[in-house]
Amino acid sequence: MIILASGSPRRRELLQQVGVDFEVKVFEIDESALPHEAPMAYVQRLAESKARAAQAHLPADCIVIAADTTVTINGQILGKPVDQADAFAMWRLLSGQTHQVYTGVAVSRGERVLSCVVATAVQMLPLSEAQMQAYWDSGEPLGKAGGYAIQGRAAAFIPRIDGSYSNVVGLPLVETLQLLQQLQTTDTASAAD
Repeated sequence: MIILASGSPRRRELLQQVGVDFEVKVFEIDESALPHEAPMAYVQRLAESKARAAQAHLPADCIVIAADTTVTINGQILGKPVDQADAFAMWRLLSGQTHQVYTGVAVSRGERVLSCVVATAVQMLPLSEAQMQAYWDSGEPLGKAGGYAIQGRAAAFIPRIDGSYSNVVGLPLVETLQLLQQLQTTDTASAAD
């Protein structure tokens, strides 16, 4: 059985898109960044922590997929906006700039955890105050890293990405499937020994 340790509807949709059969179970962890923690280290640590937290509550033969996505610009981690002022502050940083989206993915079974980090460069058009207000009023920015959803209305603000589109949505599919295959292949090889 495969467990997606995430309440994200976007991650659910992405896994369904590629035919993965799974169940959703969410286990809360502290998602605070450590002092001076680099964005790539941050998302990898959180993905692995989420996988271990889930694994602790599940049978050892369950496979867990966990992930964490963050938006960064100039080394600053942008989480999910807490309110309108926070969202506008994020968008002013991103407006007219290229930023990075990092997703840490962890796949585990029992004590074994495999993980990776995927980076995508995202270019955002310059945004006017009116565009920011209209986007905020849509309700879409809530619960999204960096305060935007590339698969939604914010697609109108993104002229270019360099890297994985599914990574920006919240789960890099190619790399996730590779980790799953690697875990299953090494487990099969270990069982044969």
